[in-house]
Amino acid sequence: MAVRVAVDAMGGDFAPQAIVRGAVLASSRYPDLDIVLVGDEGRIQSLLDVESQACDQSRVSIVHTDAVIPMDAAPVEALRKYKNASMVRMAQLCVRGEADAMISAGNTGALAAVAQLTLKPLSCVKRPGIAVTIPSFYGPFVLCDVGANIQAKPQHLYEYAVMAGVFAEHVLGIENPRIALISTGEERGKGTGLVKQAFELLSQDTSLHFVGNTEGRDLFEDRCDVAICDGFVGNIVLKFVEGLAEGFVRTIKREVEAEREEIRGIFLSAIDRVWARHDYSRYGGAPLLGINGVCIICHGRSNEHAVANAISVARQFVERDINGALVSRLAAHSN
Repeated sequence: MAVRVAVDAMGGDFAPQAIVRGAVLASSRYPDLDIVLVGDEGRIQSLLDVESQACDQSRVSIVHTDAVIPMDAAPVEALRKYKNASMVRMAQLCVRGEADAMISAGNTGALAAVAQLTLKPLSCVKRPGIAVTIPSFYGPFVLCDVGANIQAKPQHLYEYAVMAGVFAEHVLGIENPRIALISTGEERGKGTGLVKQAFELLSQDTSLHFVGNTEGRDLFEDRCDVAICDGFVGNIVLKFVEGLAEGFVRTIKREVEAEREEIRGIFLSAIDRVWARHDYSRYGGAPLLGINGVCIICHGRSNEHAVANAISVARQFVERDINGALVSRLAAHSN
């Protein structure tokens, strides 16, 4: 049976061009995939016509709406003022069973709010969290939460650990993932009251491979496969890492470009290879873990490759029944 993925064609810095091209690319990769592009039908269709040779349009449909939630709209305002927006229409498709997953590179807060209020959280989850896959020097690790819940409670962090662990195992292929709490020190008693209480909850679940606290400097040192924190800390960590990585690469390139031509070619090629291994677009999007459905949140600057990879993640989520695994895992502990 085909997996049906609804894609917000109007969300993101490079919409709709990059979104439509990413959808076409994903469609060409997976013959068992049906895509619903939600947005301005005229603009979407004109782009599909250009991509007609690379796309089986029988597997790509359009749901028209000319309403888009602005990037600077607050989540509550967005839900009140933009009831016919592409994000909302996507969620409605999922609720009606006309789509198995939804994807957007638009307003992250609005998308998380739409998903939680329309699809609802899973019965065993108190607060959903956003899980981002971050490339490191030793392989990827999962960071959760990165913004869905900035006022987390210990139970929320425990749920993030379980859910992000299931995601790391079933989607990234990391067996028995090592789970750590981000804190101000490795010792058991370090951190805020939230971290200390979450530490106790995680320690009590012997089915988790909990390795204790980890400091920010150790995130890229192969100390854990899953790093857990509240959404405030996680969002700062994510944005800091993105800015540092991009700035570092730009700085090195500027220095290399000042060298002799024969040296430039060698080093610039090596830099490009390193960047390719650490490029966020390889992992596409971040799942909102814990909702009764599949919602993948893409970076606002997603290009066509990032969009295609996000669709791939959504497809895996559905085919491997990740939500079923989450429910089973959390239910086992509650019993």
